Amino acid sequence: METARDRTAARACGGGRAARYWLAACVVIALAACGGADKGNGDTPPASDKPASRIEAHGFLTQATFGPTEASLSRVSSIGYSAWINEQAARPQTSHRAYWDAADAALKAVDPEDEAGSREIFDSFYRQAITGEDQLRQRIAFALSQIFVISLQDGNVNDHPRGAASYMDMLATHAFGNYRNLLQDVSTHPMMGVYLSHLRNQKENPATGRVPDENYAREVMQLFSIGLHQLDLDGTVKTDGAGKPLETYTAEDIAGLAKVFTGFSWAGPDTSNSRFYGNGTPVNPNRTIEPMQGYKQFHSISEKRFLGRTIPAVAASDADPAGDLSIAMDTLFQHPNVGPFIGKQLIQRLVTSNPSPAYVSRVAQTFNNNGAGVRGDMLAVVRAVLLDPEARGDASSNRFGKLREPVLRLTAYLRAFGAASDSGGWLIETTDDPGTQLGQSPMRSPSVFNFYRPGYVPPGSELGALGLAAPEMQITHESSVAGYVNFMRSVVQNGVGRRGINYNAPRNDVQVNWANELPLSDKPAELVQRMDELLLGGRMSSALEADIVQAVESINVPALRADGSNQSQVDAARRNRVQAAAFLTLASPEFIVQK
Repeated sequence: METARDRTAARACGGGRAARYWLAACVVIALAACGGADKGNGDTPPASDKPASRIEAHGFLTQATFGPTEASLSRVSSIGYSAWINEQAARPQTSHRAYWDAADAALKAVDPEDEAGSREIFDSFYRQAITGEDQLRQRIAFALSQIFVISLQDGNVNDHPRGAASYMDMLATHAFGNYRNLLQDVSTHPMMGVYLSHLRNQKENPATGRVPDENYAREVMQLFSIGLHQLDLDGTVKTDGAGKPLETYTAEDIAGLAKVFTGFSWAGPDTSNSRFYGNGTPVNPNRTIEPMQGYKQFHSISEKRFLGRTIPAVAASDADPAGDLSIAMDTLFQHPNVGPFIGKQLIQRLVTSNPSPAYVSRVAQTFNNNGAGVRGDMLAVVRAVLLDPEARGDASSNRFGKLREPVLRLTAYLRAFGAASDSGGWLIETTDDPGTQLGQSPMRSPSVFNFYRPGYVPPGSELGALGLAAPEMQITHESSVAGYVNFMRSVVQNGVGRRGINYNAPRNDVQVNWANELPLSDKPAELVQRMDELLLGGRMSSALEADIVQAVESINVPALRADGSNQSQVDAARRNRVQAAAFLTLASPEFIVQK
């Protein structure tokens, strides 16, 4: 039987001009989601360090956290952007692995044969994203997880959930560290080793025709450090006399670098052949979280040429896996492409899809020198990205901003309304299905190329004609548009997540708090203004505001009878009004597009 809540949602999805906001979203986003290509220049004056308005504070926290809250808005407005970043950088790091270990121990206390799995990783992710105090660190780690990709969709990674949790912690640790250390720890983490197949990678054998696995050597250059083409400091691709892009590396560079990544396998108390193959005893219980170690007998001793660097051939007794790795890491770290290549991607993940060359240049300069002669200072780079005049300037331009990725839409909503977990476990789990869910789950990219490529341009679009990219549009299509609307309708009405650890709870695990909104249900204009403040920071257009007010007003709230016999109907109608206002805001392009 159709309930009042169902009728409310049907009106919200299908009635009046308000419903058409989402139906037009793909077109509007294509015109509005990208930014900065014609904004900013090297002489742009610095932005003020304190937000001048709620809109500015909200915009900053949308970039720097998993979503603004009333407390965070007050804090950044009070102390300013730089002090807020300093405060965040000083906060202790919360640990996904510690959460996973505790969950695993609790399960084993009940049943020694039971164990935690990948679900506990998602529990920890959403717990930290929604309630964690180290928001900036975790937000940067999430961005890094989409550059230095491993994926729980890969069975080799999913089989080692503790290792995957530790990989997430490693990214968070280096979010404010140095890129050189980040690159080495990524390269030697066993989860990257099993994902890109350089764990147990063996040296060449001319007698059998075996050659080193080249997978990681290719991806560490293409995706994690220097990219495919030579770049100017501002990220512009260098070309030859015929206008053809200059490549950064060749097949020979890949082959030479692949030799460096031979002879690495599980960490342990010895470097025996059996341990290299994963059969050493005693088994190291921490081998999925400790850096891979070198096994000299499996490491290539022939000459290694890559990126203009040569490591000479040596005798078998002088094989040096760690030394060769260090040379390779230094070579990649010092490459002039790294600053603009990594810097631009961080800008895209946090601020805007199409930063101006001047913006990229300023960030790359900071990567090259943090002001104290240090190269690769990630905290300095994060500051440069978030405090750049282009990031903190006028966001009203149609060419500024980015499509808000689905996971961040969900976390922004849950944080804005003070969501809590009934079980304490944050049982949101995966949200992969684009037709019924978000079409995205943290740490579950379909490939090493992430959910979307940084330079993706929707085919046949106006964006393409303008030469602009919209990375997140790669997972935006007919199914995902409908899936997001239906999923968020359910989330707003019913909460999100499984019904308890054993599926025996009376409602979905994660619920928001409408205590401050329900008293406004009789004042539609004020209710919609409240949604604007929480979800859009006060930048809702008058047209959208009018449409949502009209939709809210169309939901009848019956007069309360003197004997109170219809109190439940009155309460349901008030709640429906609040939910309709929230849902229509979440479904609007003005929310989907991060400004």
